[in-house]
Amino acid sequence: MNKSKVFLRVNRVDAAVCALALEVTVSDLHEAAWSNGQGGLMSSRMRPLQKGRRIAGPAVTAFCAPGDNLMMHRALYLAKAGDVLVVVVDGENAGAQWGDMATRYAMKKGLAAVVVQGSARDTDTVEALGCAVWATQVRSIHSEKCGHGRVNAPLVCDGVLVNPGDLVVADGDGVVCVPKADAAGVVQGALARMRREEEMAKAIERGEAIWDLGGSAASYAAMKNIEEVDAAFDDWPQQTV
Repeated sequence: MNKSKVFLRVNRVDAAVCALALEVTVSDLHEAAWSNGQGGLMSSRMRPLQKGRRIAGPAVTAFCAPGDNLMMHRALYLAKAGDVLVVVVDGENAGAQWGDMATRYAMKKGLAAVVVQGSARDTDTVEALGCAVWATQVRSIHSEKCGHGRVNAPLVCDGVLVNPGDLVVADGDGVVCVPKADAAGVVQGALARMRREEEMAKAIERGEAIWDLGGSAASYAAMKNIEEVDAAFDDWPQQTV
């Protein structure tokens, strides 16, 4: 790549939707998005550097050349308080995208979080500073600052399409991205799911079985070709399933 494209503005998902999204989990959001025919869940490689955090905010994006983080720094400079910086490097093993100095600046600006398909480093300091970072790798490797790339343009991060301004939510389970046009409805669906599970939790405390509450019993009853054997497997003469 010998040319860069940098968009200076981002049409962000509504701040009220981001605030509501903080009340639900990544799992609930993913389930709500999945029921609407969407995906948006990044892979299990994307892990938090600091446990116990939950964040939500609009995406600002950076696509960086191998071994280079110049476009990350440009996106960080353009980002606003509450944003989630989503960074992808062309060649994950080549050059750390995030470290302690970027962390200090991000926290000064009030960024909500950073999501990196690539390497983060200085992780002890980043954690001590309290910065919310998710990354696919931890590796102390030098990055240059001279490569072309893209800022605030669509990119694919860990298999998920992220458009600038989309809703990004992350917690201990991972990272999910919801298109900004669908975010309000998906968040409402996740809130409804959360409330149903709160009622289920109360029922479990009363002694009811999750087998009945979660729909497993009904699904099992509707299935064909299930043989239940009133014996232990060791006592069953056929010794085969």
